Amino acid sequence: MDSSQFVKQTLGFQKTIFENSFSAMVVIQDQSEKMINSYLDQLPWVTDESKSSMKTSVDMAKKARDDFKTAVEDGYSKFEEMLEQK
Repeated sequence: MDSSQFVKQTLGFQKTIFENSFSAMVVIQDQSEKMINSYLDQLPWVTDESKSSMKTSVDMAKKARDDFKTAVEDGYSKFEEMLEQK
């Protein structure tokens, strides 16, 4: 097997693993968010300000998560481009 073909297959495998792992993480985080929101809605002493702070934190985490995925995907794309040049 050609070494460049092996590298391409390995990269494809790693990319697939990342996508599947990332998707599983997103499902877990989204489910956790729903569970926390449900819990907070049932507590009478939690103020709207506290709920707003929690929503802001969750939104920031989602943005960071999406930025991370974009950065990793860009890295894979650049690596694939580098492999095509050889």
